[in-house]
Amino acid sequence: MTHITQQNALNPAASSTHQTKPPRIIQGGMGVAVSDWRLARAVSLTGELGVVSGTGIDNVLVRRLQDGDPEGHVRRALAAYPLQDKAQEFVTKYFIEGGKPADKPYARVPLPTHRSHRLAWELSIAGGFVEVWLAREGHDFPVGLNLLTKLELMTMPALYGAMLAGVDTVIMGAGIPREVPLALDNLAAGRPGTFRLSVKGDPQGETPLVTLDPAAYGFAGTTTARPRFYPIITSHVLAGVLTKKAGGSIEGFVIEGPTAGGHNAPPRGKYAYDEIGQPVYGERDVCDLSEMRKIGLPFWLAGGYGSPEGLREALAEGAAGVQVGTLFAYSKEAGIRDDLQAEVLERVREGNLAVYTDPLASPTGFPFKVVQLPETLSNPEVYAARTRICDIGYLREAYWETDPGKEGKVGWRCPAEPVDTYVAKGGKLEDTVGRKCLCNALMADAGMPQLQKGGELEKSLLTSGDGLVELSRWKPGYTAADAVAYLRGELVGSDAGTAQPAEAALG
Repeated sequence: MTHITQQNALNPAASSTHQTKPPRIIQGGMGVAVSDWRLARAVSLTGELGVVSGTGIDNVLVRRLQDGDPEGHVRRALAAYPLQDKAQEFVTKYFIEGGKPADKPYARVPLPTHRSHRLAWELSIAGGFVEVWLAREGHDFPVGLNLLTKLELMTMPALYGAMLAGVDTVIMGAGIPREVPLALDNLAAGRPGTFRLSVKGDPQGETPLVTLDPAAYGFAGTTTARPRFYPIITSHVLAGVLTKKAGGSIEGFVIEGPTAGGHNAPPRGKYAYDEIGQPVYGERDVCDLSEMRKIGLPFWLAGGYGSPEGLREALAEGAAGVQVGTLFAYSKEAGIRDDLQAEVLERVREGNLAVYTDPLASPTGFPFKVVQLPETLSNPEVYAARTRICDIGYLREAYWETDPGKEGKVGWRCPAEPVDTYVAKGGKLEDTVGRKCLCNALMADAGMPQLQKGGELEKSLLTSGDGLVELSRWKPGYTAADAVAYLRGELVGSDAGTAQPAEAALG
């Protein structure tokens, strides 16, 4: 039996990454490739928890190779991959010396379904491994992985690849990850992990299971360390449910408020909107921390805690610390394109930038924070000019077919795909209004936009927390270490009441 531990030859420079004391700061897991291995590594080297994003990791792997892997990082990590025949196959198939021509599209990973997903899963396992291996290279500090519960079809392969590379902690939001703890137990032991697929519409057959059997992907007899699991929640009620009903152990919680970036949980109860159409959150959407303390597990507060005052407040409430995304997203090591980072920070300094909680943008139906930039899909004209296409498909939903002869079968659709296509699959026309292709847009944020037919280059759609406007004093080029030092209150000019960015980072 192969036993893969966190101090074995998969990453010979790293020893055990399990720490006994919880981190005070968890760097947010922002996808696609915003929280990449460089950012996670930089944060982990400070002794806090750096987190890589596993969202879209199959396409990230493919596109990095097609961009020529300029510094050889991907190929170096693949050289440590347990299945060297597969690693070489991917390099041979996708690597382009010097990078693909600008007028050529990226190779597409075939759209996976619950019946057909072999290549996408193989690439995702390898991609998860590469990202965590690089984040852990050369040090023994913990590294975490962030995944979206809504991506049911692509969660387990990215998760398993990260486990092969020795990931310490798994953090998941955008849904209720009830089945993840047991899947972690099983995958770590070399057994199949299983999720039950969510299928829209009236049940017409047996709900399909999505299963990853390590043996079926070349890892028979392989065991790994079982990572900690921190689900992202918004209420103590959900924390209690998960603690009691999850099939495996939960080691802590991230409590995320509605000011956090990315997907937000919908408001509890009846929806109300403010004067510009944003969902209104109320007292029911505030987690009762006194009840969280009774659960007895560590928790971190997220959304509006990206300051030394926020960290002190969280610690005073009994939290182990805070999770911070936006401050790290615009640091030097983060994966957002340099030009987007620079423009955002300039507009923030000028007081000319807003973040809008868009109730329609995400195909998931969850509210989604959108940075209002004129050249991105947040601009109605840019959005209207884009040709709708679903060629990545992470946020598609499974649905029960209703056409005669197809009853009991499961199909796939996305509210951001061409309207006629979505409606023909039984989707409602009104559900397509305002929906944006986050898959392509977030790939563009990370500098990997697809070139579509007719020469149309995919546009960005940037997401950040409401705290983005608080970055007005930070200059482009500040580092993740600067951000950590600021949050800790350790920088020059800081005292018990105020903490200022270091001179080099201060605008």
